[in-house]
Order: sequence, then structure tokens, then C-alpha cells
Amino acid sequence: MTGVSAEEFAEIHDELRTVARDLLERTGAGNAVDWIQLVRAGWLGLAVSGEFDGADATFAEVAVVLEEMGRSAARGPYPSVASSALTALDLAVPNSGRDALLRDTVAGKSVPIVALSAETPNDNVFRLMGPTNALTLHGVAELVPDAPCADRLLVPALGMDGTRVIVDVDARASGVRVVEQPVVDATRCFGRVVAEDVSAAPEAVWQLRVDPERAMQRLFDGAAVAVACDSLGVSAAMLDATVAYTGMREQFGRKIGSFQAVKHACADMLVQLSVARRLVDAAVHAHAAGAADAAVAVSMAKAFTGTAAVQIAGMAMQLHGGIG
Repeated sequence: MTGVSAEEFAEIHDELRTVARDLLERTGAGNAVDWIQLVRAGWLGLAVSGEFDGADATFAEVAVVLEEMGRSAARGPYPSVASSALTALDLAVPNSGRDALLRDTVAGKSVPIVALSAETPNDNVFRLMGPTNALTLHGVAELVPDAPCADRLLVPALGMDGTRVIVDVDARASGVRVVEQPVVDATRCFGRVVAEDVSAAPEAVWQLRVDPERAMQRLFDGAAVAVACDSLGVSAAMLDATVAYTGMREQFGRKIGSFQAVKHACADMLVQLSVARRLVDAAVHAHAAGAADAAVAVSMAKAFTGTAAVQIAGMAMQLHGGIG
């Protein structure tokens, strides 16, 4: 989206935000998003090149949708696909298999998920073993976001020569097990991905077109900034709901929003949200631009926004009359 002014970008984002909020409100808070609706809205192809039927936009536009999904507490694998899987496909050296999967993802025909759960980008939880013409994949990844939703798994692995590669694996292939792992948050879906002697054809082992360490960092950054956007959306929704509630709830003959203690609490929530938004905006733009310091900006945003979301949600619950 070159040649677009800052004002035009703002207008585009506002329009996208309005459309996303309307669609997600019709879905209902906490409900699974209709995948076909996402495809029709063009969200899966936002940051994908027009060559592969995408919109030629950037991650900045994807971030708008991610925040709105957080605001509505929507369920579904969109964050994992948009922030990690499409990034992995973009980082792989172009080939017929990659190109076909990229088009199928944009069209909603496939749901690829990156088997990424290591603590740092340098951790290697999957490895390729055996001769070049008979490679097998081995490894275990815990708590992989949206793994149970996948029909294909994009597995970062260490090759026989010590080089990191992406292995394209059918989620139903022999030797692959994806076991859903229960978590407290009902809007989240995680899975344990196990690969035991999984056959990896040479055409399914994709080299990376950039430095492998940089590629892995970008995958981690994409996943982290998606969480930050989601947390920002949750925080904004909690503040809006709290301000609306305290403006109509009466106690002792007065709106509770008129009490100084309640005003201070809402003001504290707003300050935290404002700081979080600045950090997330910086992280999104750094990640979208591939800035050298993107990892720092993303880490700052995720760390602050995650904590702020918990605090804002807790205060919202108390101001709504909750105990705990």
C-alpha cells in the first residue's frame, strides 16, 4: 500500500475497524468466528501479495482485526494463521507447494498452524533425521496455539546440516498426533504436537529465504504482537463497558460514576490502556516494517499489555460489583 498518506491510512483503518466490529458483534462475544465470513471479508489475505490473491496490505491492517477480535473475545484460529502461519509461508523460499498452500490459506481452503511453542527462537524442539531421500521428523511441542484446528502443520525444524527449515506436514499424517490441551480461558485452543518418525518428502522441506535466526525471531514476534493486540482489545472493551455501567448504575441516590473513588479507578484504567496502545502501535509498525529493533518493541508491548489487561479486567469486574 505505497503512496498512501497517513490520513488515508487512518481512514482505511477506521473503515476496517468498523466492518470488523460489526461482523464480530453479530458473531457474539465468546463465540467461534465463521471461517467463511473471514474469507469473504478478505481478512486472511490482508498482508498477502496480490500474486497470491491477497490484498497487498501490511501487518498493520491485520493488527486492526486482531484488536477487534480481542475486544469481542472471539474464538478461532485467525490470530495464529494471520500472525504466524502466513509469516512462515512468506519466509520460505518460493516453491510450488508453498505457493499452493498460500493460495489455499487465503481462500480459506486450508488452516495451517505453525508448531511453535519453544521458550526462545533458538530452541529446537523438532529435528529431521536420516538420509536426504528418506528424512523423518521427530519432536514434541507443548501448548501450540490453535493446533487442534490445523489441517496442515508448518514445523520449524533443525535439518541434518544444522540449518533451520520449515517442514510442511499433513496434520493427519502417520506419526503425527495433535492432542488438545485444556486451559482455563474458553476462548483459547491449544494442542500438544507430537511427530514420531514422520516421513518428510524433500519437496516438503522448505529452506528459508532470510537468515534462519532472523526468520525464527520474526515468527516469535508475530505471535507475540498478536497476543498484545488481543490484550489491547480486551482492555478497551473492559474500559468501555465499565464507563457505561458506572454512568447508569445508581447507589445512595447517585450514579456510582460520580463518586471520586470510582472516577480514580476508571482514570487509572484509561492511563494503562493509553500506554498499552502506544506500545502496541509502536510494536505493530516496527514488526510490519521489519525494523531492526522490532523484537524489543514487541517484547515491551506484550509484557506491558498482558499485565495491563489483567489489571483492567480485574478493576472492571470490581466496579461491576464483582468480588475477588
